[in-house]
Amino acid sequence: MYALVINCGSSSLKFALIHAKERNTVISGGAEQLDTPEATLSIKYHGEKVKNKLEDPTHLGAFKEVFQFLQKEGYADKIKAVGHRVVHGGEYFQESVEITPEVIDIIKKCAPLAPIHNPANLTGILAAKEVLPDLPQIAVFDTAFHQTMPEEAYLYGLPLEIYEKYNIRRYGFHGSSHRYITERTASILDIPLEKLNIISCHLGNGASIAAIRGGKSVDTSMGLTPLEGLMMGTRSGSLDPGLIPYLVECLDYDIYEMDNLLNFDSGLLGISGVSNDCRILETKAKEGHKRCRLALDMFGYRVAKTISEYLPALQRLDAIVFTGGIGENSAYVRELIMSQLAFLGYRFSNPSNSFCTGGKEGVIATSSNFGKALVVCTDEEGMIVQDTLEIVAQKEKQASSIDSTVEQ
Repeated sequence: MYALVINCGSSSLKFALIHAKERNTVISGGAEQLDTPEATLSIKYHGEKVKNKLEDPTHLGAFKEVFQFLQKEGYADKIKAVGHRVVHGGEYFQESVEITPEVIDIIKKCAPLAPIHNPANLTGILAAKEVLPDLPQIAVFDTAFHQTMPEEAYLYGLPLEIYEKYNIRRYGFHGSSHRYITERTASILDIPLEKLNIISCHLGNGASIAAIRGGKSVDTSMGLTPLEGLMMGTRSGSLDPGLIPYLVECLDYDIYEMDNLLNFDSGLLGISGVSNDCRILETKAKEGHKRCRLALDMFGYRVAKTISEYLPALQRLDAIVFTGGIGENSAYVRELIMSQLAFLGYRFSNPSNSFCTGGKEGVIATSSNFGKALVVCTDEEGMIVQDTLEIVAQKEKQASSIDSTVEQ
């Protein structure tokens, strides 16, 4: 049996068919530039990648074409359930759940907290329900893992009534990644999960850091939305709130143009003026491009600073863990970060750091007082599959128990 994982963006749909027992990806791919004439669907199967133009360039059209491919290859009848990544669950969900009409209503209710992501996630859910109406559909929330944060970490310094009335607080994201990294690191270091203290650094186009104490999230860099925290690929990260009305006046922007500036035109892209792709920036920086070097220096400094800020929350540190597209693959950025943490006594290994790219995990630095620095490959899809299958198994067990009671 297989689980189908769906991750929808505003103009994209990513999918993966994963074997339920072996947890290996059999077929994967995605649609891009949806709702435009340039919409395409790429499918990777048996080591080959095929890319075709979509006749129906909608999310539903893309999902139907994916399902037709699965039917043609004989997998459609073997799908046990569909797991969906949902970015924002507010305070409503501390764990993954089966999608019901009530859950759909709450995802809609949380849409203002993640206006780019939640409507897109919901589009994927509705498309999957239309094509596969009889299969269980499971929602796995980015925010759920961080619901263990204490009040002093998640509250803003606003009048408390605003939080109580509008649920305005820090939620955090990349929960599936941080949760996987926590469990994987506990296994690598052979430390019981409930005793593990780490700082998990998910560094990619979107980037966040989480302080994990006793296996649970106690602080994280993203906030009400994914804009807070680190400078990212195209996001500004945290800045002085007073800057916003000042910029609105200077640039004569409305609130929507301001939102676009902070989310899509800032970060590595805005500073470098070249790209939000770390690989391109590294190449340019090594060639002497000052703005590209500045962008990377700013990124590395902010990561190192945030790591240092989380030490009081943990008191004792077993490991700093790097993951995500940049965290797993950029030896350059990791060295930038670790060089600024040398005051913690880390002995950095250049050979190990260079080795840990392209899916290779390992220790890149050690400290007598602050544990190790590791590179660990994340598996967000694996966490979605795990939760999806566990919920389905629990549902089947309950149904079997009810049937047994009725027969008696």
